[in-house]
Amino acid sequence: MKRLNPLALISILAILSTSCGTLGIGGGLKIGMVTDIGQLEDKSFNEFSWKGVQDGAKAVGGTAQVIVTKDIADYKQNIQQFVDQKYDVIVTVGFLIGTDTLAAAQANPGIQFFGIDQFICVPADANDKECKGKVPDNYQGLVFNEAQAGYLAGIVAGTITKSGKIGAVGGRSDVPPVVNYIKGYENGAKSVKSNVQVLVNYTEDFNAPDKGEASAKTMISQGADVVFQVAGLTGAGVLRAACNAKVWGIGVDVDQYLSLPDLQSCIVTSAEKRLQNAAGEAIKRFKDKGKQSGNYTNDATNAGIGASPIRNLSPVPAGLEDKIKQATEDMKSGKLKPV
Repeated sequence: MKRLNPLALISILAILSTSCGTLGIGGGLKIGMVTDIGQLEDKSFNEFSWKGVQDGAKAVGGTAQVIVTKDIADYKQNIQQFVDQKYDVIVTVGFLIGTDTLAAAQANPGIQFFGIDQFICVPADANDKECKGKVPDNYQGLVFNEAQAGYLAGIVAGTITKSGKIGAVGGRSDVPPVVNYIKGYENGAKSVKSNVQVLVNYTEDFNAPDKGEASAKTMISQGADVVFQVAGLTGAGVLRAACNAKVWGIGVDVDQYLSLPDLQSCIVTSAEKRLQNAAGEAIKRFKDKGKQSGNYTNDATNAGIGASPIRNLSPVPAGLEDKIKQATEDMKSGKLKPV
């Protein structure tokens, strides 16, 4: 039998590592992550979830590998690649991949699945609208208390508004996390300024920056001097409108001051889901306690949500950071309910 040249073998391994994102060599848990559509370095869900998976792998002495999804039609086959390679843990990113993750978990009870931003609902039958079906013992949805993060953003908006009017642009009105973000935002603002007026509009589209910009322009023309975007790619247009009008913008999910460098001049903070923390801690829970199931909420009690650092305000209004810190502590203790 012909022996493979060692240099050729090294080259092949290097190519595989570059294309698949391998971390670590050796034994321990094999952990795979399947991204949502888009790039790995998206400064959003894919990138920070991957950082968390790497943190988790390092903490448990395992290895991690990532497959970047280019099309939603590839979700199933990308998950199956890790199944075929007998991975111990598979992490999938985003609510769109949830259906394929559930099916894979049901078909492979020996593998632990984690779904980031996936609320697991298993109907008992075709008429069940209350999720009474059995959740697989090996599938856990990592969800977030968006209302808490929105509340912290609202404290900022309520503090810095000079007009007494602030805005929020949502992607879709039928997506609970979006609605929860905005409800928390409104209540947070009113906790600081009880008579603040909150203008809210849903574009019913997550992928239309022009719609977001138009919606924000309307709010700004009505006097809003702070606008909060909860609209995915549509939200980039919201923040663009804020920058062009020289009013304040608030980002969502990740620190958008970092993820949208062209719009840094007007971003004052972001309502964050701590994706990196959520992914890493989930892997450690599995290592320590075995199979994880159901929906695990990341919130103020476990550093699962927060507000990004205050930026562009010089000086930062007196007491603002203390208000954010106190609200976080009160939500952590249960004293404060954001909605």
